[in-house]
Amino acid sequence: MRNSLPRMLHRKILATVLVLMAVEPFGFTQNADNVVRIGYQKYGTLVVLKARGSLEKRLAPIRVEVRWTEFPAGPQLLEGLNVGAVDFGIAGEAPPIFAQAAGADLVYVGYEPPASAAEAILVPKDSPIKTVAELKGKKVALNKGSNVHFLLVKLLERAGINYNDIDTIFLTPSDARAAFERGSVDAWAIWEPFLAAAQKQIGARILADGDGVVSNHQFFLASRPYATKRADVVAIVLEELAAVDQWAKTNPKEAAAALQPQIGLDQATLDLALSRGGYGVKPLNDVVLAEQQRIADAFYDLRLIPKHINVRDATLQGTSAGAQAKR
Repeated sequence: MRNSLPRMLHRKILATVLVLMAVEPFGFTQNADNVVRIGYQKYGTLVVLKARGSLEKRLAPIRVEVRWTEFPAGPQLLEGLNVGAVDFGIAGEAPPIFAQAAGADLVYVGYEPPASAAEAILVPKDSPIKTVAELKGKKVALNKGSNVHFLLVKLLERAGINYNDIDTIFLTPSDARAAFERGSVDAWAIWEPFLAAAQKQIGARILADGDGVVSNHQFFLASRPYATKRADVVAIVLEELAAVDQWAKTNPKEAAAALQPQIGLDQATLDLALSRGGYGVKPLNDVVLAEQQRIADAFYDLRLIPKHINVRDATLQGTSAGAQAKR
């Protein structure tokens, strides 16, 4: 009996250590004042910022550590933010709307200018489909809740096609690319750099893009608790992003070279993708918030989100979901 207690204690300690080791790499540690956990996708300004290492240097004097976690797309990134895996991230127009409707306590902290041509509906190069109207009754692959979800809605609307008249197949970009190449779907709604890669690598043809149809803003978002507690860190991250955006805008070849080892695409593909981007970090304004509200209203009307939301609630001046629940 005298030896059993130490052995049992040892097992408990070992089990605790193993749990912590399993959880730590995925970012599910308790939020700390001296850490900012950033979620990024396999493309864009955050990837360049990560590659350059300037944020780590900027935050070192105030002893804040940067931890990076990659996500396949905006909806998954914002789910990570919702469950406390990350503090800050980037997503397009649609993901934060779906996340807010699901109860995520996030806030918009900045945005990039429109990049309308950086998302499109693709068809195979030998497809007989020539117009959006011909998608009626066809299978269209897309990532549910992503920016291209709204692009598809608007393009169908313009073509006089009911959203329910097409067969939406919800797949992540990598799975959608595979289905597209196999011929399992007729079209694919996708964004950069997957868009440029499909054009360059398999000759995919753009059926329609977002030019003149949608803005395709990219939004910088943070969890409300983190943005409230560490507004100084959020401000620094945005400043460094603005600097990187300006550098990428004036040095597109160098930006493509910085991205290349991070995402494994060739220079020509990245040159094409970057040529369709929107550069600059801007504070939120009423015009952009009103545009987001129109997107949210459209999704609610189509029953793509379960409830009507007020986009302005997802700002630092807005009312948190928690406060609303207490009313």
